[in-house]
Amino acid sequence: MLVCCGAARNDERHRFSFPSIYLNAVQLVNDAWALSDEKFLYLKSLCDIDTRRRLVKLVISDEVKQVMGECIEWRRHLHENPELSFEEYDTTNYLENKLSELEGIVLRRYAKTGVVAILRGAKPGRTILLRADIDALPIQEDTGLPFASKRPGVMHACGHDGHTAMMLAAATILSKERDCLSGEVRFLFQHAEEQPPGGAAELARLGVMDGVDELYGLHLSSLYPTGHFGVRAGALTSATDRFEIDVVGKGGHSAYPEGAHDAIVMAAQVVLAIQTIVSRRVAATEPIVVSVCQINAGTAYNILPDEVHIVGSTRTFSEKTRKRLPKIMEDIVRGITETDDSTYRFRFVKGYASVVNDAALTSHCRNLIEKNFGHDATFDIEPLMPGEDYSALQGFCPGFFVELGARNEEKGIVYPHHNPHYLLDEDALQYGVEYWCDLVRDRLS
Repeated sequence: MLVCCGAARNDERHRFSFPSIYLNAVQLVNDAWALSDEKFLYLKSLCDIDTRRRLVKLVISDEVKQVMGECIEWRRHLHENPELSFEEYDTTNYLENKLSELEGIVLRRYAKTGVVAILRGAKPGRTILLRADIDALPIQEDTGLPFASKRPGVMHACGHDGHTAMMLAAATILSKERDCLSGEVRFLFQHAEEQPPGGAAELARLGVMDGVDELYGLHLSSLYPTGHFGVRAGALTSATDRFEIDVVGKGGHSAYPEGAHDAIVMAAQVVLAIQTIVSRRVAATEPIVVSVCQINAGTAYNILPDEVHIVGSTRTFSEKTRKRLPKIMEDIVRGITETDDSTYRFRFVKGYASVVNDAALTSHCRNLIEKNFGHDATFDIEPLMPGEDYSALQGFCPGFFVELGARNEEKGIVYPHHNPHYLLDEDALQYGVEYWCDLVRDRLS
């Protein structure tokens, strides 16, 4: 049994959020204490760390509570009306209409889609940029939601509708606090995160980062429970690159393979050989993935094709390894094709670089989150293999990118990103809005 020390507060703002989990009484020790007058009672369980991480305070300010109805409404509208990368015209217009209603907000478009909302405080200070991505994916939705996508073959299956709604809610709240802010915050509603070369690189070239002192990002995650913030200093996401290989042999009749140079057999050797890169050419302690994702060849069951087309992706964290990979792969392809007197074409296309979190900002933001939501609201996460084009904005100033849990097994919200059944727990949105508001107030105080 957990016992609360000190006087209890009765209003909803000071309640704790505990999931329905079994706690062995033998493992628990009463260890609650009163926090400062500015914060609230916090119960700390001394059981295993997985259980402790679930004990997160639900401390949502009245300002956030008041806007959450609209926030969810905005998110559902965006979910119903998804648009693919570089095609987010309706989304951009919708955001501009909502943002133009806010006092003190100045809007600027750098590209054909996406918009930046600029809020300048009453006093001078640093300039920070918050980023939310707005594009959707080419997926046919199969969630059964009453607000499911109205556009066939297009779906918000990565939480970008939630990212957008949270930042719109934060802009709504903070626009009323301009007189209390020192400096400038730019709310970047960014287009085309899902489609390389990505909207972030385009915006960086067009000057969106000019004068920015600090950069911040947030992603809703299906990996972690709702309300928990996954934090990592240093490399957070992998560098994601693409390769294409054409194995060029000599076609022929399947009955007479000796008269051909079998491109399919050579391609099979290539696929197997490049898998040894991870196990034999890179240190075992280094995270790396080489995946073949497409193989296309042939027109009939009895014809040996001239060519086989292979497409795949690589994921790396080390810039040195990233630079080595193209040569290693091409050497393998060259060696295999030369043994059968054949040729090849090889193309390696760089995608998104790794997101690298600044150590000082990571520590500061972790402390800020724990101050507001409790020590167990944050936890260290391993490097993430998916890519993120937010990295294109990082070369200009220090940055911090956090993962916010939106998984809720009790509600059946368990499907991964980029899945036709993907859902996000809308209860997570209030944590994101609160975090954005707290962060801006802290950095522009």
